[in-house]
Amino acid sequence: MNWQAVKSIYNFEMQRTRRSLMQSIISPVVSTLLYFVVFGSAIGSRIQEVDGIDYGAFIVPGLIMLTILTQSVSNASFGIYFPKFTGTIYEVMSAPISFFEIVLGYVGAATTKSMILGIIILITASFIVDVTIAHPILMMVFMLLTCISFSLLGFIIGIWADSFEKLQLIPLLVVTPLVFLGGSFYSVSMLPDIWQTITYFNPVLYLVSGFRWAFFEMSDVSPVVSLVAVSVFLFGCLAVIYWMFKTGYKLKS
Repeated sequence: MNWQAVKSIYNFEMQRTRRSLMQSIISPVVSTLLYFVVFGSAIGSRIQEVDGIDYGAFIVPGLIMLTILTQSVSNASFGIYFPKFTGTIYEVMSAPISFFEIVLGYVGAATTKSMILGIIILITASFIVDVTIAHPILMMVFMLLTCISFSLLGFIIGIWADSFEKLQLIPLLVVTPLVFLGGSFYSVSMLPDIWQTITYFNPVLYLVSGFRWAFFEMSDVSPVVSLVAVSVFLFGCLAVIYWMFKTGYKLKS
């Protein structure tokens, strides 16, 4: 394992975050707080509790998931796309470093950024509503696995995209709608039967549900199923990335 190469890629990506602190950290946190104010005030005035949990606290896990999913994809996709755009990716590919070490550097940095955002939002929310975490270790495990999984997805998107428009296509048209329709701001049990059935086909539901269980010990699906779902997604993304590097898909031309 070439740890020096991994460290170099990781530090370069983290330096980019420090140079654009407003865009990378502050802007997502402010946006999430606005969501919290809008949903907590507008909907919270009509829905006092969900399964015995104050609505303001109930939406905290969903808001954290909304942020870390979108930011994981965004950070990882831009991180690998920009070297492709400038041509420096060929220097990385020609260096004595394996695909796993390249992925570890870029995805590790994107995961770190998303974890920082998630923790900041959680701390900030605790000053606004009473948030209790029944299983803090499991909560961190869910957050870490989610950040890694969607950073890997973002890495795939960054390799696939050949323009800045395509880079934003999947996050805007696929990831964000799935998060909003995945029980982030409501319980699936509140929906009509037909919509409950449809929602269970939304993969994001299992992430949000498992994450929420770590907070309140209540969820729409079993936390074991949620862990299995996110693990399968993670290894699926790794398999796709391995194939991309092995075949040179959009990396050698």
